[in-house]
Amino acid sequence: MEYIIKNGMVYDPLNNIDGEKMDICIRDGKIVESVGESAEVVDASGKIVMAGGVEPHTHIAGPKVNVGRMMRPEDSEKDVEAKSGDRRSGSGFSVPSTFMTGYRYTEMGYTTAMEAAMPPLIARHVHEELVDTPILDKGAYPLLGNNWFVMEYLKNGEVEECAAYIAWLMRATKGYAIKVVNPCGTEAWGWGGNVHGINDPAPKFGITGAEMIKGLVEANEMIGLPHSVHLHCNDLGHPGNYETTLASFDIAKNIKASPKYGERDISLYGTHVQFHSYGGTSWRDFESEAPAIADYLNKNDHIAIDVGQITLDETTTMTADGPMEFDLYTLTGFKWANCDVELETGSGVVPFIYSSKNPVHSTQWAIGMELFLLTKDPGKIMMTTDHPNAGPFTRYPRIIAWLMSSKYRNDLIENELHAWAQKRSSIATIDREYSLYDIAQVTRATAARVLGLSETKGHLGVGADADVAIYSFNPETQDASSDYMTIEAVFRMADHVFKDGEIVVKNGELVKPRIDGRTYWVNCHFNEELEKNVISDVKKKFKQYYTVNFENYEIGDGYMRRSAPIEIK
Repeated sequence: MEYIIKNGMVYDPLNNIDGEKMDICIRDGKIVESVGESAEVVDASGKIVMAGGVEPHTHIAGPKVNVGRMMRPEDSEKDVEAKSGDRRSGSGFSVPSTFMTGYRYTEMGYTTAMEAAMPPLIARHVHEELVDTPILDKGAYPLLGNNWFVMEYLKNGEVEECAAYIAWLMRATKGYAIKVVNPCGTEAWGWGGNVHGINDPAPKFGITGAEMIKGLVEANEMIGLPHSVHLHCNDLGHPGNYETTLASFDIAKNIKASPKYGERDISLYGTHVQFHSYGGTSWRDFESEAPAIADYLNKNDHIAIDVGQITLDETTTMTADGPMEFDLYTLTGFKWANCDVELETGSGVVPFIYSSKNPVHSTQWAIGMELFLLTKDPGKIMMTTDHPNAGPFTRYPRIIAWLMSSKYRNDLIENELHAWAQKRSSIATIDREYSLYDIAQVTRATAARVLGLSETKGHLGVGADADVAIYSFNPETQDASSDYMTIEAVFRMADHVFKDGEIVVKNGELVKPRIDGRTYWVNCHFNEELEKNVISDVKKKFKQYYTVNFENYEIGDGYMRRSAPIEIK
């Protein structure tokens, strides 16, 4: 099928197109220069056209997500999807079921989403859920920041052996990127403790978080993975943690990005940095240090971040930072689930309510907004809520409206938020407003580039996948700053969405809910002889410590309906 999207106002930062009226041609699932006269015309006059959204960090599949679904029946009642035609039923507001996850992302114009924390031992289950999530292209990041093999190799200074192990693990788990969560801290949690900062050693192994970050960044660039190390810093959610955050970022400063696929130019990715930008010594003197983080981003080019914006909702927190979730449980007294994964990681799940009347929560909201608005280059920052930790991904339209309208923000600050939002942050003094070009940058272009997927994702140039979103907003006649409720509405439900050249949303209605997306993974090889020695070592450890056989660990292609390996040698 051929299509031509006519007369839309195109926002495509990767191709430096800022609101230009132009046609977009689609054939065989790709953007092309031209189509024949018989091509179906989609009239986008007076509407916005962007590439499909790219989600770099979300939690939509895997063991802790399922625990969140099971332990929170009250969450399921807040958003219910009835069966209709080919559309499956489902439920869940902060932790939607797999089908609803695909539907809700697609309705917003998103076409790619990356699961940000996959325990290697449970990768099979993660892939089963990803396959069950319709429409979206996706991938998953294996957790390596508390992995026994990694800690042992790096403690011994064997970075090349570590790289060989990671290359094998990416193939075995069908993983996409190295994920590091509270390095050494989650391992400490297995022994009843935590680490505080990057210089505390892991029990039994004697290696610090700083050494783990450095070694994994070096190994990542030795292999040349498409994405940089994806770092969840130590001390998440603790007052005063911004110093740990800055020190962690600095570790990768002099390590050159060396991807063998894609155009990534950073060596470190900092995730949900709102939770890592806190000043003070306790919750009594808690304050924003977002300006210090933004200043670092403005001065350094080796790093990009996502925000983890608080949305002021009741939600479900879940992370491989097990000790942090226990801290949250002791703070709230809410339900709590904990899970340790042998030799690899651990996680926790706790419901949480972010209240606009709470002084800390109001300041957390302000910190996220400061990070967006004080970081000068939108090419260094991405929109996330660390779904569902700071709020559900379905609130992205509201975040877009906050960013585009200082009036919307100020109305919230003056009429709903606790006074701490103004007193403990600078948000009330910032009048910057994002443009539609900036929005396309933080929701599409930046993520595609840092993921190493910008050849086919995040833009509308010839050769890109035909993932296109059309929104019913006319920037020539409508003002986003004053008409912010319309902005929120149109980005919640796109007018049209194309996925691989097929119309999946038409006139604001999901019309093709059953198509399958790709699963991206990295088929990488490092050093064949070294890998043989490493695998021999791994097999011995499996017999000693694991409760599964080595032969049952690897994930076969059968767990992916549309396997999309990225070949790296």
